[in-house]
Amino acid sequence: MLKVTPVAHETEPAAPSMIPTHASERAAALREQLTRASYEYYALDRPSLSDSDYDRLFRELQTLEAQYPALLTSDSPTQRVGATPQSAFGRHAHLVPMISLGNAFSDDELSEWEAKLVRVAGRDIAESGFTAELKIDGAAISLTYEHGLLVTGATRGDGTTGENVTLNVRTVRDIPLRLHGDAPEKLEIRGELYLPFDGFERMNEERVRLGEPVFANPRNAAAGALRQLNPAITASRPLRFFGYTAVLPDGRTPAESQWELLDQLAAWGIPVAPHRQRCTAITELHAWAYEVEHTLRAELNFAIDGGVIKVDSVRVQQDLGVIGGREPRWAIARKFAADIAETTLADIQVNTGRTGVLTPYAVLEPVLVGGTTVTFATLHNADLIASKDLRIGDRVQIKRAGDVIPQVIGPVPEKRDGTQQPWQPPTHCPSCKSPVAREEDGVGLYCPNVLCPGRQLEGLVHFAARDCMDIDGLSYQRIKQLLDAALVHDAADLYTLTVDQLLPLERFAEKSAENLIAAISASRAHPLSRLLFALGIRHVGGQAAQLLARRFGTLDALMNASLEEISAVRGIGDVIARSVRAFFDDPTSRALVDRLRTLGVRLDEPEAQQASGALNGAVVVITGTLPTLSRGEATALVERAGGRVTSSVSRKTTFLVAGADPGGKLDKANELGVKVIGEDELQALVGG
Repeated sequence: MLKVTPVAHETEPAAPSMIPTHASERAAALREQLTRASYEYYALDRPSLSDSDYDRLFRELQTLEAQYPALLTSDSPTQRVGATPQSAFGRHAHLVPMISLGNAFSDDELSEWEAKLVRVAGRDIAESGFTAELKIDGAAISLTYEHGLLVTGATRGDGTTGENVTLNVRTVRDIPLRLHGDAPEKLEIRGELYLPFDGFERMNEERVRLGEPVFANPRNAAAGALRQLNPAITASRPLRFFGYTAVLPDGRTPAESQWELLDQLAAWGIPVAPHRQRCTAITELHAWAYEVEHTLRAELNFAIDGGVIKVDSVRVQQDLGVIGGREPRWAIARKFAADIAETTLADIQVNTGRTGVLTPYAVLEPVLVGGTTVTFATLHNADLIASKDLRIGDRVQIKRAGDVIPQVIGPVPEKRDGTQQPWQPPTHCPSCKSPVAREEDGVGLYCPNVLCPGRQLEGLVHFAARDCMDIDGLSYQRIKQLLDAALVHDAADLYTLTVDQLLPLERFAEKSAENLIAAISASRAHPLSRLLFALGIRHVGGQAAQLLARRFGTLDALMNASLEEISAVRGIGDVIARSVRAFFDDPTSRALVDRLRTLGVRLDEPEAQQASGALNGAVVVITGTLPTLSRGEATALVERAGGRVTSSVSRKTTFLVAGADPGGKLDKANELGVKVIGEDELQALVGG
C-alpha cells in the first residue's frame, strides 16, 4: 500500500507553514499518486490503495483545488472519471458516459446534499422523493442489448470508453443473454460484477490447495476475472451481477422513476440488489443508512461500501443535471465507517484565510489512521475547542473516514495528568496583529483588515482563479513571486504590471512574460458576475455573484443599493446582503473598485435583468422539453426580461411555458386556470 502523509486543510485556510509552497507540492504529489492508483485499479487490477484511502486522497485534492483554484489542472484526477483501458482488449464507446458519484460520509453531509437539491428544485424534490440502494463493492460494467440480445459487455474504462470484455461477460450466469419480455431496440444496462463471500472463500481455498496466491478481497478478484484474456478462467470464478440503471442511445432513461427502472430491470431478468427503499424525507434516508450499516451489512453475502441515494423522478434528475460533467447532482454515495486513532494534541495554532477567517488547527504527534500518517487536523473554530474541552497536551481521538481533513473527535479525559493547558483564542490576527472581530453567527473569528498580509496571497489566487477572472498562467507560485518582489499588493496592481517588470524575475522569459500580461489584460473583459466573485466578498460565492450582477446590472448600482434592496434579491439572504453592504461601505474596498475602473476592468453585466422588461414582476414556471431552448436558456430569457422562474405552479403563477412531455405541472395549471403558452409565445413576449 502506498504511504502518504497528507497535510490538513480547512475549506478556507491551511496552516501558515503549508501555504506558500507546500500546497502546490502537495497537489502535484496527490495528482501523481491518484493517477497511478487509478491506473493500477482500472487497468492493471493491482490496486495499491484501498478504496477509503483513495477517497480520502481524492477529497484532499478536491479541497486543495477549491481552496487554491490556480492549482487545478486539466489532467487532474478530479477532472476525469476513470482510467485508460488496457490495449489487450478492444475499445467500446459507451452510449452515454458512465460518470462518478459524489460522496457523503455522514448524515449531516447527506442532509447538506438534500438541502442543496431543495434550493435548486424546490417542491419537485418533495414530490419526487428518493430511491436508496446498496452500493456494491465490485467492478462496474455496461451491457449493451440490441433487440433484446446481449451484444456487448464492457468495463467502465475512463467513463467514455471501456474495454470490450463481451466473451467474459457471457460466462456470468446472472447476466441474461436475452432480456425477458419487450425491450427497447437498443439500450445499455449498467451494474456491478461481484463475488459473493462464500464463493470467494471457496475460490481462495482452492488456490491454497493448488499452491497459488490468494486474492486480497472479492472486489479485486472480480475485476481480475472480468479482464482475463481466457474466458474459461472467468467462467471458473463464481461471478454474480446486480444491475442499477439503464440508458437509451439518446441519453434518456427507459422509465419515469428510478424505482420503476429497477422494477423494469427485474422484469427483463436483470438481478437487482436487495434492501432498496423508497423514501420521501431525509430522516427516512438516515434511518435506512443506519440500518444497512449497523445491521444488514453483517448479514449480506457480498461486500458493500455504502449506499447510493438518487432522486427518484427521472424528470427531476434531468432538470438537476450533472456537475462539471463529472458527477450527477441528483445522486450521491452514502459511504460508511470511519477510521479512528488516538494521539497527543501537541499544539493548537491559527491560520488566516483569504476572507480573514481565523481557523484553529491541531498539531498532532504523527499517527497512522487508515493507512495514512496524520500530523494536522482541523478544529473549525474557537467555540468548538471550548465545547469539547480540548487542551494542549491532551490525548485525543482522531477520525478520518472520507474526510480529506482529519478531525479531532474529542479528548480522552481519563488520561490527563495535570500538565495539559487550556487554549485561549487569539485577540489579534496572527498575521497583521489587527484586533480580531467575531462572525455575525457568533461562532467564528476573523481579521477585518482587508490589507492583512495573510489575506493577500490567498485573495489574489482566488481573484485569478478559473471561475473568477480566469487569468491563465497566474499560478500560486507566480503570485507569491509577485508579492515577494513587491510588484503587487492587491488585485488592481495586476493590471499595472509590465513585461519589463516581470523579466528580472526567476523563470520569466520574454514570451512567458508577454503571455501573462496578455492574459491579465484579457481578463478585463469578463462580466461583472465574475468580478464580484473574484473580489472575495465574504459569503458571496459564484451563484450569489451572478444573482447580484443580473439584478443590478452595474457595479455602481450594486454599490449604491440599500441593504433592503440587496436582501430583496431572490436567493440573497440577510447575511450575504449585510456582507455586501459592509464590503462596499469600506473605504479600502471602494478605493480598489475605483482603481479597477480606472484600469479598464469591466463593471457591468451583459445578462442583466431589465428593470422595466416585458416580464417585469411576472412569476413563470417552465415544464417539458422546449423546441429550441434548454431549461437554462429559457430561465435566463425570463430573468433578463424582469420575470422570476419558480419550480411549481400556484395561483401566483403568471403563466406556464410548456414543451413536450409537460407532466403534472400542465394539469395543475389547467386546474388553477393559469395561462399556458409555448416557446414561440415566450419569445414573442420578450421580443425574440
